[in-house]
Amino acid sequence: MKDQQQNTKLIGALAVALSAMLWGVDGILLTPQLYNLNTAFVVFVIHLFPFLLMNVFFFREYRHLKTMSKSDLLYFTLIALFGGALGTLAIVKSLFLMHFNSLSVIVLLQKLQPVFAVILARIILKERIKRHFLLWASIALIAGYFMTFGWALPDFTTEGITTLYAAFLSLLAAFSFGSSTVFSKKILGNYSFVSSTFFRYGFTTLIMLFIVLFTGHIGDFSQITPRNWLFIALIGLTTGSGAIFLYYYGLRHVKASLSTFLELMYPITAVVLDYFVNKTVYSPVQWTAIFVMLFAIVMLNVEKEK
Repeated sequence: MKDQQQNTKLIGALAVALSAMLWGVDGILLTPQLYNLNTAFVVFVIHLFPFLLMNVFFFREYRHLKTMSKSDLLYFTLIALFGGALGTLAIVKSLFLMHFNSLSVIVLLQKLQPVFAVILARIILKERIKRHFLLWASIALIAGYFMTFGWALPDFTTEGITTLYAAFLSLLAAFSFGSSTVFSKKILGNYSFVSSTFFRYGFTTLIMLFIVLFTGHIGDFSQITPRNWLFIALIGLTTGSGAIFLYYYGLRHVKASLSTFLELMYPITAVVLDYFVNKTVYSPVQWTAIFVMLFAIVMLNVEKEK
């Protein structure tokens, strides 16, 4: 019995680590390959096709709509709006702007989402902010600056403005994903990880459908190349819904404090791939800032768990 529990925990830990690695692969190798398409249309498509696939296996989830309260409906909408639509729009656009240059910086800035999650939890959930949070959050934010710019001041040339815009969008994604985490606390205890994922993708698909209709990009299906279709399929089956299912499955069997360390496979995978695939080289101060920021994020999560 004890051996079985240990095996279950090990499988759970591997599931979390694998999901984190898949997200790292997505940010460096997969999503940037869709740069020839409109950003909103890309976000719509990478939610639409996984959701259609989910309908084949999990169509019974629609039964929850009959008993879903107005409060549940509101929070699922907010989760989809921030964690699905706005957050993904921001990170996809920032990846497209960098055009295969320093993509791992954009991925790493996303890891600041716990900072925004705690701040929003204070505002929305009235959770008290402790001193240790202010310390490690400040260190993480300062390290994020040096990771992006090194010792130099922000560059306001055309190329520099693009980097600034991409960095801002990555922080916006971190804020949006952090917001989604806070809204999730209000509702996800009442639904299984399958139901939560199903409705998150469903609601996000509806929101993005309205956006692409409003912006006139619903007809962009004709612009999708065979290469684009390949990467859309890979994202949908692996780094999209597949990674989320793995992640939620793993969280059922490992402690949150352990998952914090396992999730570091996300930025580590991104940095390694960015170096070997895109030949991105960082200065010593940027490497130092990367390690300091990741350590600060880990401390934020570990102290919160305590």
